[in-house]
Amino acid sequence: MRCLVTGVAGFIGSHLARRLLDEGHEVVGIDCFTNYYAREVKERNLRDIVSHPRFRLAEADLASADLSPLLDGVRVVFHQAAQPGVTGSWGAQFHDYVRNNIVATQRILEAVKERPLDKFVYASSSSVYGDVRRYPTPETALPRPRSPYGVTKLAAEHLCQLYHRNYGVPVIALRYFTVYGPGQRPDMAFHRFVAGILAGQELVVYGDGEQTRDFTYVSDVVTANLLAMASPLTGVSLNIGGGTTTSVNRVLRLLESLCGRKALVRHQPTRPGEVERTLADISRAKRQLGYRPSVRPEDGLAQLRGSDAIYLG
Repeated sequence: MRCLVTGVAGFIGSHLARRLLDEGHEVVGIDCFTNYYAREVKERNLRDIVSHPRFRLAEADLASADLSPLLDGVRVVFHQAAQPGVTGSWGAQFHDYVRNNIVATQRILEAVKERPLDKFVYASSSSVYGDVRRYPTPETALPRPRSPYGVTKLAAEHLCQLYHRNYGVPVIALRYFTVYGPGQRPDMAFHRFVAGILAGQELVVYGDGEQTRDFTYVSDVVTANLLAMASPLTGVSLNIGGGTTTSVNRVLRLLESLCGRKALVRHQPTRPGEVERTLADISRAKRQLGYRPSVRPEDGLAQLRGSDAIYLG
């Protein structure tokens, strides 16, 4: 099957493309290589698949490119591309979030609405929930984003549902909860923590470190995407989490043990838009997709520490 993966040079997109190729699919990958972080990091993500005979890379901007030629023969779209990051979404940069998260999503939905598509899998985010008061958090909880980033991800998710209802686009939205693993962005906490501990550098922790997250290993997220592709289910949003909640302080203790070094930590005030706690209710994904997260934080962090994805430059 020919699949299109947007944001293919990013963290999750590159893992997903690799898995699709391993399972015999053809992959058309799109990435515009924004300057959010270094292009060379993204190119490293693709170094083992860029010459694969069933992989084609198109450097294109979803918000402006002619998408029709890239969609020829495509049966499944995995829309992973987005402008990431809660902190950066405030102020003047909000324009980038609107363009890359909302406008880009609307354009690709327009491009596929008349095509014989089997599935359109949209990468949403737990940031759509904001400060909920129910844990684990079900999909029925009222979304109340706390950041402009969360607002744009929710708006794009609503667009997906509109195109499903009005044009029959076979959409499934997957709400990812704090994905981590080899190849993650340099600005992400786990990458910064491992690189800092190995280099003996001071780590900045925002808040007291007791905030908790539902950390989800990237291979589990990739599996969820493949389950969504195979499922007859459409028109729904599903939580994709790791199934447990872990504090930042516990993560640091685990990394100290794995790295064999003490973390040098400096605390700073919590940043605007950050939430105190996340924990996904994944019962619907278990029931409707057969999703079962299989990687515990202890094992996932060991994989991250043992990978070549931490660059100390």
